[in-house]
This record gives sequence, structure tokens and C-alpha cells, in this order.
Amino acid sequence: MRQYDPDLTPPWKRQRPAPEVPAEPDLVVEEVTTGFCGAVIRCEKTAQGPTVTLEDRFGKHRVFPMEPRGFLLEGRVVTLVRPRAAAPSAPRRTASGSIAVPGARARVARAGRIYVEGRHDAELVERVWGDDLRIEGVVVEYLEGVDDLPAIVDDFAPGPDARLGVLVDHLVTGSKESRIAAQVTGEHVLVLGHPYIDIWEAVKPSSLSIPAWPTVPHGQDWKKGVCRALGWPENTGAAWQRILSSVHSYKDLQPELLGRVEELIDFVTAPRG
Repeated sequence: MRQYDPDLTPPWKRQRPAPEVPAEPDLVVEEVTTGFCGAVIRCEKTAQGPTVTLEDRFGKHRVFPMEPRGFLLEGRVVTLVRPRAAAPSAPRRTASGSIAVPGARARVARAGRIYVEGRHDAELVERVWGDDLRIEGVVVEYLEGVDDLPAIVDDFAPGPDARLGVLVDHLVTGSKESRIAAQVTGEHVLVLGHPYIDIWEAVKPSSLSIPAWPTVPHGQDWKKGVCRALGWPENTGAAWQRILSSVHSYKDLQPELLGRVEELIDFVTAPRG
């Protein structure tokens, strides 16, 4: 049996659906019936259906129902629709990957401290963990050398409310650094190390656009040897600034360093127990 179209309007006279356009603020449209032209101020949901408020160039406001084919946009018939609600933005994260706390103030400094071996180490820790450390009230200081560590621990007098965490370069079994670390480690002192000759190596080569950290022959100054091998000027201060500026978050650092720093922060901030 033949099926008949209940709409007897000839196809060539039927109106095509108008494109739907979100009524975003400041969108300029013209209402087709009145010719009122203005910018979208707001959309509202009413008992009679959604409405849009327009403001003309003289500051006059008028409210119109958002009916199909009810507006002209640049001379083209359109149907205004309410804009979609913005998707909730992901929480901002600090450079260390922690969720940022908007408006958080720095905590009064704890008695506990973290010591790192050298100014470059301190600057790198500040760059990645600075926000976290300020919220936790943890101060980072640096050693001039690991030989000074026993005297620093004695002067610090660590205890349950004043824990001491220490990060040492190139802490490998049997080294001088490992012997000193064993000497000072205790219930309230935690000494951890990374396997790198210098903190420079803890930055991923890919973040610096180099294939790998070069191997420097034993007996040569390591930092200057790196500069020579990479074709950089033998200015270690400038080289460090180049390296540091390539670090934007924890993703630019090797996991061997990330784990040690996180463990030290947890140690000095752990509640007394």
C-alpha cells in the first residue's frame, strides 16, 4: 500500500531547518519579526520556554523567545539555542604534580628541615616542589659539602618535632658519602641520595633536547667536561641556568630524584607518633 506524506506542502515550498547557533554573550543578531538588532546579554529558562535578552547600540534591552528560525545572523536565518554549560576545569596542579590549593598561604616554617648538597640542588627542588614546601612549612637549605653533615646534625639536634632530611649527590655503596650518611642516620634523621654524579644529570636529556648526558673521563672537571662535550661555553653558571630553565615540572626529572625528594618531604612532615 502506498504511503502518503501527511504534510501536503510541496517539497520546494517547505522550509529547511535553520542552523542552530549557541546564544553566546556578545553575539550580535537581529530578531526577524521586529527587526530589533542587538548583542546577546543573557539566556534564561522560563515557564514559556527559553528566552534571550538583547541589547542594542543605545543600551536598550529587549527579551525574545528563542523560537526556531527566529533570528538573523549576518543576514542568515538561524535558530538560537542556549549555550552549553562549560565543562568543569581540571584542578590546577603544582610543578610537582600535586593538586594546587587556590589562595593557600605559606605555613609558618616547621622546626624540621631538608638539606641538599649544593645551591643547584636547592634551586631545582624549589623550582619543582616550592609550592608544596611553602604550604607544608618546610625550609630547604644547602650543604657546602657532605663533609659538613655531621656537624650540622649535631648543631640541629633533631627530635620528634624537628626531623632532618638530607639529599646527597652520588650516594652509592662504599663511597665516602655513604659512610657519612650511615654515621648520622637515626630515628629523626633520614639521609637519601640519587645515583647521579651531579644534580644536572637528574634532568632528563629529552627536556634539554640532547640525546644523553655525556660521559666525562675520570679526573676531569665533570661540569666543564659536559659543557665541552655538548659544545656549550665552559661557563658552568650559564650552563646551569640553561638546564634549570628547561625544567617546568616533575615530568622533566628522572624518577630516581623524584622518589627521594618526595620521601624526604613525607619524612619531615609526618605527624609525631
